[in-house]
Amino acid sequence: MNPKVLTLPVAAALFLAAPLRPALADLKFCNGTQSRVGVSIGYQSPDGWATEGWWNIASQACETLLKGAVPSRFIYVHAVDYDRGGEWAGTNFMCTADKTFSIRGVQDCPKRGYKRTGFFEVDTGEAQEWTVRLTDPGGKEANGR
Repeated sequence: MNPKVLTLPVAAALFLAAPLRPALADLKFCNGTQSRVGVSIGYQSPDGWATEGWWNIASQACETLLKGAVPSRFIYVHAVDYDRGGEWAGTNFMCTADKTFSIRGVQDCPKRGYKRTGFFEVDTGEAQEWTVRLTDPGGKEANGR
């Protein structure tokens, strides 16, 4: 099976996204960087927009962020480099919090006591399972299988 590759010009990092075997149907994130990263995600659920975080993912490790079928075609990601500083962000603004969170809705974040945070978009092509892979800027691609 040939994985689909998606390259995003975000903070000079390379992100790979590849559908996997349909039977597993999970949303996964693999950290191929030399740092620990914190990850939050946003997506359209049947009840409206949702954001969740933080998953702390060790260097060279993978985590399942959501079990079951990917909830929407477009997934939004915001990641923070804990060891070297910096973040991977975008222009799609959603609500986050400093500690573990699950937030419904993306409007009026500060008025509701949340931070307004930029996320970058990942198009899953309506796949039921998806893995987002993060590599260091200029680093080798992680295996997409």
